[in-house]
Amino acid sequence: MADTLKEKKLYTAYLQKCSAHLDDMRILVRCWDSSSPVDEQKERIIQQNLLAKDTKSRVHDIFRCAFIPRFVKGSPPEAWKVARCLEDRGAAIEILKPLYYWITARGEFLLYQYVTEELMLQSRQYETVITINETSRWIQEKLAQSGQKWSENVVYRVASGLLSSLRDFGILEGKVQKRIASQYIPIETFSFIVYILSSLGISGQNLLHHVDWKLFLMDVPVVERLLLEAHQYGFLSFSAAGKISRVDFKVMNMEEMADAITGRAS
Repeated sequence: MADTLKEKKLYTAYLQKCSAHLDDMRILVRCWDSSSPVDEQKERIIQQNLLAKDTKSRVHDIFRCAFIPRFVKGSPPEAWKVARCLEDRGAAIEILKPLYYWITARGEFLLYQYVTEELMLQSRQYETVITINETSRWIQEKLAQSGQKWSENVVYRVASGLLSSLRDFGILEGKVQKRIASQYIPIETFSFIVYILSSLGISGQNLLHHVDWKLFLMDVPVVERLLLEAHQYGFLSFSAAGKISRVDFKVMNMEEMADAITGRAS
């Protein structure tokens, strides 16, 4: 796999229609497969009403704005297989939720930039109260920089969907007044993401300093501490000497890594 996130992207307004949708994404991940065409699978799921929605148009929105761009055509491609590895092994929701958040953020470039740039900065400045008006202004600035323009109404709805997504994933807390929540990522999820990033060709210092860790509002010392903890659990091998660091794995593939972190290794 190759890390395609660095490609230049235009912002989408998908978040105004679909926020986290964690339960829906989990259903789709568990029933998706590679043997049938995308349109055929969509039609089957719609006909069976597996998502239990009132209208077919709502299901179409979920596919178009959430599942397909995030879990099928996102980064990494076919990321549903990454989540499926843990779903098939009955991983606890506490382990699954941060993984679904990571996949979602990599598939929603606006959300990705907001957390890794704006929210990370605010967390360092201890500005924990997040307002929709400030978020809307940030979105307008990003649109202007990319030569895009949305109506104020669309910007506001996208900002609302963005903040709702972050609340549902536990990055923010509060229904009305949102604040940055205390961050915690299970060592199992952290180790699994490290493995996926490594499979994307990211290693050494690039792995330690990878911008994805800012999605969890973590700086380099925290990442290094978690790598040491993962090493102690035997999920990976981590060594560091000065500016040189190395991460290795005993497992041969993603399925074996999923077995290791869910306690199914033989």
